[in-house]
Amino acid sequence: MSGRSNVPAVLDVEHETVYRYGTPVDWAHHQAFLRPREDRGQQLLHFALDITPPPLRLTEERDRFGNMRHSFTAAGAHRELRVRAASHVRVDPPPPMPPEDTPPWERLRERLTYRAGCRFEAATEFAVPSPYVPRFEPLRAYALRSFAPQRPAAAAAIELMQRLHADFAYVSASTTVDTPLEAVWQSRRGVCQDFAHLLIGALRMLGLAARYVSGYLLTQPPPGQAPLVGADASHAWVALWCPRGDGTGDGDGDWLELDPTNACLPASDHMRVAIGRDYGDVTPLRGVIRGGGTHQLEVRVTTRRVADDAAPPVAPR
Repeated sequence: MSGRSNVPAVLDVEHETVYRYGTPVDWAHHQAFLRPREDRGQQLLHFALDITPPPLRLTEERDRFGNMRHSFTAAGAHRELRVRAASHVRVDPPPPMPPEDTPPWERLRERLTYRAGCRFEAATEFAVPSPYVPRFEPLRAYALRSFAPQRPAAAAAIELMQRLHADFAYVSASTTVDTPLEAVWQSRRGVCQDFAHLLIGALRMLGLAARYVSGYLLTQPPPGQAPLVGADASHAWVALWCPRGDGTGDGDGDWLELDPTNACLPASDHMRVAIGRDYGDVTPLRGVIRGGGTHQLEVRVTTRRVADDAAPPVAPR
């Protein structure tokens, strides 16, 4: 099974979030994960963050997963907060990982199992429960239908992703960020965040390492390809730790990305922003405020493909 696009692309993204408050906000502190990652498959050509009202304080730092996190404080009464992130990123499709050439899934599970005196695998952190993906026993039996004994890990994971896509319906606004995994399982419907959490939970119940990936999709696909589901907002998918051979398994190339919402392997029409254990680690924008009363939220995301020579110069650090 291949990804959506196997040629490099330069993507231009605009992500605007607007909060409108019923009463003035006196003070606010927010954190944002909006700057795309720079790794083996992505080159950040330009990034600009515009905040209105202008923040009293704005900092940028790298979190423990290698994501760029912005923190800002707004002091002074305001009834509207507008955060706009503009990004230009070159995305290269990942090198092929023939599913049948990957190790049996039990071998990966063994490498992630703690044993005194054995080498520690950094991916172990993504093999244990997390706040949004607790242990949920029904997911074990669901996953085992694809993970036959000694089956190559990637082949089994791709089949599991396809089954999940077929068994659950994508219904916009059918859940919220606080909808429990069990409720999504019972209703058999959700959004991209829920699909990602379900797939992560199923893989972890087998002792495998899976991480949450937040990012964007190309809004208008190349000619001849159908639009992807979830392209009008921040998207989410999954990466399975699947190193080949007996290497350290620490590189970006040792993770197989899976998009259960669209039943595809992400390629150059998926742009990565942040990785974490689940949604809680990489929420695009969140914060605490004093005042405000009721509020209205509006989010707009547009992603388009641009010519290589149309991209602006590299942003200063």
